Amino acid sequence: VQLQASGGGLVQAGGSLRLSCAASGLTLSTYTMGWFRQAPGKEREFAASISGVSTYYADSVKSRFTISRDNVKNTVYLQMNSLKPEDTAVYYCAAASLSFRDYSKYFLWGQGTLVTVSS
Repeated sequence: VQLQASGGGLVQAGGSLRLSCAASGLTLSTYTMGWFRQAPGKEREFAASISGVSTYYADSVKSRFTISRDNVKNTVYLQMNSLKPEDTAVYYCAAASLSFRDYSKYFLWGQGTLVTVSS
């Protein structure tokens, strides 16, 4: 059972990236899937989550990021638009049994993918 995150990279401010989180060994649609991020020297923070058909966002990414899920591909996505230098972080996808913003409630984590936004 694992989550595989991908799609990070270097982008200029104002640009876009789409992160993917592919699951093997579990069906993503039955769990809450979250994206978290951790910038250097900072704590891991909630970015977005999807639970059923409901989506939740941190205020810092609302209206710029969109979380979605493809049940056929068993993959969760994070579309990130209008990126800012402060979005620079390692982004992690994770699975939880219920809808949480607290990273400690998530039981399965992907390996992380680095997003760097240059000014």
